[in-house]
Amino acid sequence: MSTPAPSPLTLSPKQERSIAESTARLNIWSGAIRSGKTIASLLRWLIYIAQAPRGGSLVIVGKTSDTIARNVFDPLTDPAITGPVARRIIYTRGAPTANILGRRVEIISSNDARSENRLRGMTCAGAYVDEATLIEREFWDQLLARLSVKDAKLFATTNPDAPNHWLKRQFLDRRHELDLRHWHFTLDDNKALDPAYVKALKAEYQGLWYKRFILGQWVMAEGAIYDMFDPDRHVVDVLPPMERWLTLGIDYGTVNPFDAILVGVSTPDNTGQRRIYLASEFRWDSRAERRQLTDAEYSQKLTDWLDNIPDTYGPGTRGVRPQWVVVDPSAASFITQLHRDGFTPTMGDNSVNDGIRTVSNLLGADHLRVHRSVSGFLDEVGSYAWDDKRAEKGEDVPVKVDDHALDATRYALHTTQAAWLPLLQPVF
Repeated sequence: MSTPAPSPLTLSPKQERSIAESTARLNIWSGAIRSGKTIASLLRWLIYIAQAPRGGSLVIVGKTSDTIARNVFDPLTDPAITGPVARRIIYTRGAPTANILGRRVEIISSNDARSENRLRGMTCAGAYVDEATLIEREFWDQLLARLSVKDAKLFATTNPDAPNHWLKRQFLDRRHELDLRHWHFTLDDNKALDPAYVKALKAEYQGLWYKRFILGQWVMAEGAIYDMFDPDRHVVDVLPPMERWLTLGIDYGTVNPFDAILVGVSTPDNTGQRRIYLASEFRWDSRAERRQLTDAEYSQKLTDWLDNIPDTYGPGTRGVRPQWVVVDPSAASFITQLHRDGFTPTMGDNSVNDGIRTVSNLLGADHLRVHRSVSGFLDEVGSYAWDDKRAEKGEDVPVKVDDHALDATRYALHTTQAAWLPLLQPVF
């Protein structure tokens, strides 16, 4: 039996207009997630490659090779999006080049220290930039300087950031002074999305992330970070039965407190919904205890703590060994010690703002709850705030005070997202 042909892609009027009118030297799509901006920009990039001058290189730039593969090449090679053209896009994940419509395209991840050297040697006829606000300003300026072939063009997408981010202040706000065209998308611009999915997405994002990723607004990070946290809603005195002891998140400290958070996923409740629970906490504050511990002592105390957590925390809790042990990535010697002692630790993902967004979305969707005994988290969560001075410079940075349990939670949840996300789908 032959495989049915994919349904043709239907574009919104805004997408069609942006494709037709993106004829400037710089063409930028910004706005909400899943709003259609990426698809429109990629289709325009394909059209440009087919017509691009032959006198220079074509480049695709992104924060990492993984984000380039996910955000750029996954859609480009999907026949439902690019039709028969998908067969003419040849790319191996992580490779430094691709072949698109018979043209060699350089792939450059901007967080690679060697990437700027590759860029410096180029004369470019065209560039596509994924997640432009995540690119360093120096790299962006170097890329623009390389676009020296006659009629060379740049196409870029981005989610909104702070209102005084350099991309907005120096480029988008000055678009009438520059050879630049800009299209702004909101989630509601993408009429192809299932209304139930749109409703769920709007419910999951809260505060800063709702304004940026749903409404597509360029707004400053200010005030409390977890302003959606409600003790009456999120704090529990009794844990439900746990279906899976998922992870142990560890924020390592010697002078600063050492904090470990045990995380479980509950069995489905009477609505069929599982939830993630911060079930128990081990904390060692060397200042309060007047004694610093060695890596071996920390490892032994973790073992003793896990072996003696009361069974009242849920069946099978005593002696629990969660599937993942996620450790502060700066604690290389402690990770080695845990390996010696029979644990299988993994280095935590320290993408701070992405991790904060993960925790925020879980709290906003009521998919994360906290046992009252997890006092470090509960003490810290209300005072965790954005740094106002850094925000004035266009940077989203938390104030680094009293955040040890919050960091442990962020490591635990953001690093294991692929494991727990499918578990949160209602079972009936």
